[in-house]
Amino acid sequence: MMKVKRVAILVPLFNEEAVLPALLERLSQVADNPDFEVEVMLVDDGSTDGTAYLLHKELSGRTGFSAISLSRNFGHAAAITAGLQELLGHPDAVFIMDGDLQDPPELLGTFVKKMEEGFDVVYGIRKNRKEGFFKMMAYKTYYRLLKRFSNVHTPLDAGDFALLSGKVVSILNQMPEESRYLRGMRSWVGFKQIGIPYSRDGRADGNSKYSWRMLFRLAFNGLFNFSEFPIRFIGYVGMISVLISLGYLALTLFKKLAYGTVPAGFTALIFAIVLFAGVQLLALGIIGEYVLRIFFQVKKRPLYIVRSRIVKGEFIDG
Repeated sequence: MMKVKRVAILVPLFNEEAVLPALLERLSQVADNPDFEVEVMLVDDGSTDGTAYLLHKELSGRTGFSAISLSRNFGHAAAITAGLQELLGHPDAVFIMDGDLQDPPELLGTFVKKMEEGFDVVYGIRKNRKEGFFKMMAYKTYYRLLKRFSNVHTPLDAGDFALLSGKVVSILNQMPEESRYLRGMRSWVGFKQIGIPYSRDGRADGNSKYSWRMLFRLAFNGLFNFSEFPIRFIGYVGMISVLISLGYLALTLFKKLAYGTVPAGFTALIFAIVLFAGVQLLALGIIGEYVLRIFFQVKKRPLYIVRSRIVKGEFIDG
């Protein structure tokens, strides 16, 4: 059991100029909490619209709000990582939510109560989504595949919307992964975790910043970073290919010995060539994915670069 006295709300932003005024208003209401102290950290992930300007304008003089602007767009996971590492002081807990208001900040009190019952991670479980049918089915299928093949327990339909205790944040900050899948890292850490179902709203304004390409990249990070399935899949395909080859060889020998003929034909030859060439390319692609991740990891480049800060209402360049 613990008493949460200080909470930091962490919100990554990318081109959220249209949503920012409503976001700040709702965060201000949530921050006015008599039960615990609330500070807000906003991370501008290299926005190309007026998000950075609005942050500078709206946060001037707001002592309970801080912000950092990154030098370019490093990605959602990197923006959250930047916020976790740049937080002022050592809050008892960090509440992570998206800046599009699909994750309701008003649930902070509910999450805090669960943490005070002894949980180190309290995450949101999306009961419903406002995306289109195909994207919604893709999400559901992916989460269930990841749960089936992951080597850590990954809860279904849970995103980055979560309340993390200070010790979990400290451990995450020590993890140097370049291709970060935060919800998987959060599960890997362990400790007592619990999910809270909630209805996910549609975007307050604007369009989703996650393209299909970015969603596939996120899915690959989860699958390759927290599952042995891709590399084992090569072995399974290889064994199946060998069995097909042996079966075809046995058929050839049987016809040769029994009937004095052998299967012949251009179609069978092309089929065999295409099959085994496809298997080899698939194997090279999967191995290449692991090599690529090792290549970027060993460079040890920083995960983000801060361009400017707003600390307790004061602008600091660099």
